[in-house]
Amino acid sequence: MSSSNEFSGLYRHLIDDKGRLAVPSKMRAQLAGKFHVAQWLDTCLAILPNSEWDVIAGKVSALPMTDPRTRALERRLYGKAVELEMDAQGRILVPQNLRDFAGLEGEVVVVGIRNRVEIWSNERWDAQNAVLDDDAAFSELVSGIGI
Repeated sequence: MSSSNEFSGLYRHLIDDKGRLAVPSKMRAQLAGKFHVAQWLDTCLAILPNSEWDVIAGKVSALPMTDPRTRALERRLYGKAVELEMDAQGRILVPQNLRDFAGLEGEVVVVGIRNRVEIWSNERWDAQNAVLDDDAAFSELVSGIGI
């Protein structure tokens, strides 16, 4: 069952030379107010509503700080994240360092993924999507996860 707080759908939008990206109109209500944009897995960015950011922060804070993996996660997640809000036109200003990390310029792919929105370069999305669209490769990829 889908919740009204869940994100879904795929959209192609332009990111302009100043780094502004229009958030898809169907996602704007769920992102009202402030939210976080962070480097994410698979070399994309994630937009996380503050409620989801808090869930992740709680999990990270429970990890042992003496573990170098915890410190690496904290540095990547917190050190490179920004808190943003949309402007009156429904756009966000993605900082240059995050655009560079994800390879964002020109047309980008914005994908709703349950509790977050991912922002992908076209090239990286196409590479990911090649596996998603190949039934045999996809079946092998998701085998054993319990669905």
